[in-house]
Amino acid sequence: MRSTMLIAVILALGVTIFTPESLLAHGLGARYAVPIPLSFFIFGGAVTIMVSFLMVGMLLKGVVESLSYPRLSLISNNRTWLTIIRPITWVIHVGAVLVFLLLLSSSLLGTTRGVENFAPTFVWVIWWVGFGFVVALIGNVWELTNPWKIIFGWFENIYKVTNRGERLAAISDYPNRWSLWPALIMFIIFAWIETSFMESSNPRALGFLVLLYSIYTFIGMFIFGKYMWLRNCEVFSVVFDLLSRFSIFEVSQNQKGVCKSCGSEECKESQSECVNCYECMYFSDSKHLNIRPPAVGLNISGTVRPSVLAMIMMLLASVTFDGFSATPEWSAIQGFFIILLPNLTSPFINGITIANTLGLIISFAAFLSVYKIVSVFIANVVLDRPYSPDYVMRSFVFTLIPIALAYNYAHFLAYLLIQGQQIIPLVSDPFGFDWDIFGTADYLININVTNARFIWFFSVIAIVVGHVIAVYLSHVKALAMYKDSSQALRSQIPMLVLMVIYTVVSLWIISRPITE
Repeated sequence: MRSTMLIAVILALGVTIFTPESLLAHGLGARYAVPIPLSFFIFGGAVTIMVSFLMVGMLLKGVVESLSYPRLSLISNNRTWLTIIRPITWVIHVGAVLVFLLLLSSSLLGTTRGVENFAPTFVWVIWWVGFGFVVALIGNVWELTNPWKIIFGWFENIYKVTNRGERLAAISDYPNRWSLWPALIMFIIFAWIETSFMESSNPRALGFLVLLYSIYTFIGMFIFGKYMWLRNCEVFSVVFDLLSRFSIFEVSQNQKGVCKSCGSEECKESQSECVNCYECMYFSDSKHLNIRPPAVGLNISGTVRPSVLAMIMMLLASVTFDGFSATPEWSAIQGFFIILLPNLTSPFINGITIANTLGLIISFAAFLSVYKIVSVFIANVVLDRPYSPDYVMRSFVFTLIPIALAYNYAHFLAYLLIQGQQIIPLVSDPFGFDWDIFGTADYLININVTNARFIWFFSVIAIVVGHVIAVYLSHVKALAMYKDSSQALRSQIPMLVLMVIYTVVSLWIISRPITE
């Protein structure tokens, strides 16, 4: 805890000393003028990361035998779950399904003008950006609001009642070799739709995609079982689970025997309890809602599956490319492809789509390659504990999630605060039929809810703090692996270089003007 406090002080000093003034706040059209060049500012951010690395190395010494962490149980009485939590959960479930039905109906039946239709703003701003923010900070609220899970659960309950208590069983076992690869494939498709598909804000196209994904998800849950499918194939359950490991709230259960019957390999290996496993939570009579320090859920024992590694790399690549694709530099590349392919003018395939598709692929390959190179260096720095590069990659990959979260906050905060206000008139007129159900149809977006100066400072602090947390988590993991503080510190030098490089790149991207 002392080391964390010192790191925070160093961070605050570093950001205060090295803050520029003639740069664009990424996400707003306004400029915030600062008195020093960008190069000075980037240098300051990099130095902050390096000093934090040294401080962590000095303060965290000794062997880390366990990656356990302090937490406080807020609700642990099963009667409380039954009398308070269950009714609240039921209300949330009904509300989530109603919103989902509104999304589908407005996208398929409402106006085709994206700005006047409820679906595009809700999906891309409120849900994807807003939910991502909440899940990472608070906890995995997606598990409470996932409409596919809720609707299928209702179907399971109906089946149980009509079949004398018999539970709906999976038709087939889930192939272990599939791992999380189906979810990764879906996330790549989703990232492509977000960054490259020109019709992503077209209500009809969006409604069709949601309907198609719903059918895919329901069929998957029916064949392989609800929890097995959600854990491995339902892309948003997988992504939000990864992000929620940073959050301050968790759920856990410690009833003996429950984990043994769970489909999760992580739970089966658990001796006493499991955290954030919602299959076990459903069947357990000993449930707990806990509060914990932020980011501690990212320090896991052992390694992760290759598919999890690839998913985290794709998260980093997609959010970074999404920011870079809005810069003048990428706009010039798009222009090159438009000139190169003048006959491709379809909204489904054109120069911009091809450029962005290649950019997304290259970003993923670049992140994976750079991380592989860093892992090779780490594996060879400490020679008396010869871990393979593959083992190193899968051991430290969770420590990169704070970096993805930090850049996500930096890139999307202004977008959420400004564009997110569009939901206010849309709730009164979700179909674009000139309704005014709640009297908010004439609401005008207020761009003064924030300003370029605030967004700039927030973005800078978020990026640097995210990297400092990643440095800390990585060092804790190294101590658990190498069992020696000097070896652990030496092993983290290549990771430090990676953190500094990504800090510099991130700060440069958010300093660039927006061309979208």
